[in-house]
Amino acid sequence: MEKLTLVKVGGKIVEESDSLQTLLNDFMMLDGYKVLVHGGGRSATKLATRLGIESKMIDGRRVTDEDMLNVVTMVYGGLVNKKIVAELQARGVNALGLTGADMNIIQSVKRPVKEIDYGFVGDVEKVNAQLLSLLIQQGIVPVLAPLTHDGQGSMLNTNADTIAGETAKALSSFFDVTLIYCFEKKGVLMDEHQEDSVIETINRPDYEKYVADKVIQGGMIPKIENAFQALNAGVKKVIITEASQVLKGGGTTIVL
Repeated sequence: MEKLTLVKVGGKIVEESDSLQTLLNDFMMLDGYKVLVHGGGRSATKLATRLGIESKMIDGRRVTDEDMLNVVTMVYGGLVNKKIVAELQARGVNALGLTGADMNIIQSVKRPVKEIDYGFVGDVEKVNAQLLSLLIQQGIVPVLAPLTHDGQGSMLNTNADTIAGETAKALSSFFDVTLIYCFEKKGVLMDEHQEDSVIETINRPDYEKYVADKVIQGGMIPKIENAFQALNAGVKKVIITEASQVLKGGGTTIVL
């Protein structure tokens, strides 16, 4: 199988010009086929504030009412996505910006209301990996915004980590997939105050011990759970690292 690298970058990295330039320079140099999944939450919050729309977050997840759905659709699918696509074209990378609605790439179901009503937030149901792989094999680099659709005409705000994980899993039937989650630190840290205390590899028993010892907590827990699910579904390798390390290797590798 041919190699494919799927890189997920948080909003903070793509919303600041310097870190975006560095990331895209490295991304351009990656060997083989590639896909980029991006966030853009801070830009959405900023625009919402300017429009007088309040941002509500619960456990780091955005509550998306109709007004906020319009904002995230504009920001994620437009502003952030097209800036990345234009920057990649300037580097000779034939990028194509997509939401889940485009070519019906990712269909979701609106998250059911339990204790919390998240509004127009999507839980991924299916990824059309066959169509996506055809694009990729034509030398096109998909740039996926964190938006999906419900097949009934509504867009849905969808977590970018989830989109990356689900897309990597679906593409693993067609490619030898490495999934790289980029964030602000060099990897999963043994001590959050020590930048260089990166844990090089984590397997399931290690992970459970680290969670019990509170070494791994908060938002890192769902990230690593996503990583194990991806590996179980056929993704070859999952790495959690700093955006500036994409080309150099390093970071934390999650193994079964």
